[in-house]
Amino acid sequence: MNPHHHLHESTLISYAAGGLPAPLSIVAGVHLEQCPHCRRRLRDAEAIGSVLLEQTQPQPTDSDARRQALREAMLARLDSETPEVTASTVQAPPPPRPGADPDHLPAALHPYFGPSISALRWRWMGPGMYCIRAEQMPTLVMLKIAPGKCLPMHSHGGSELTQILRGAYNDALGVFAAGDAADLDGEVEHQPVTAPGVPCICVSALDAPLVFSGWLARKMQRFVKL
Repeated sequence: MNPHHHLHESTLISYAAGGLPAPLSIVAGVHLEQCPHCRRRLRDAEAIGSVLLEQTQPQPTDSDARRQALREAMLARLDSETPEVTASTVQAPPPPRPGADPDHLPAALHPYFGPSISALRWRWMGPGMYCIRAEQMPTLVMLKIAPGKCLPMHSHGGSELTQILRGAYNDALGVFAAGDAADLDGEVEHQPVTAPGVPCICVSALDAPLVFSGWLARKMQRFVKL
């Protein structure tokens, strides 16, 4: 998998700092799981953030020094009372399933949707359109759109982050295929059209509702809740 559309720089910096809303962070994690290029960029963002944090730390005072001494004493006591953990006492995580498996969902989605696409129970949204919401997080949504389907023109009330898992769609921004991330904000208006062949399956996170241009789409929005 060789993604051509990546996470925005600001998204990576927020992810590195732990500042992304949870649904957006999960989708960003899915992209990072599949994209070596963005994993390298994330390491750079973490390194830059670490340097900036060190430069903005205030100079220690006497009270800071006392607190640090107490903290170190407490950690030393905990170390002396904690059983030694060795490689034999830690169960290694199972190796990831091959990304080539077409039924495999990325590991970041397993707590919310399970491990496989075939086990998903889709909810009908409209002709050729299905969705599943994460029970724990309603703004984290899996979408399944039939081939050749034209979605309504819309913009975004806030941020939208979508990761393509299977199939593809195209819009004014280009072609988005499996592995690509669509990292969009309120300035983007687009009308995705799914590619022929197989359904387009993606996972999407929003921090505000979509803004539809057409009256019919706006009427339907209260039912599909996107």
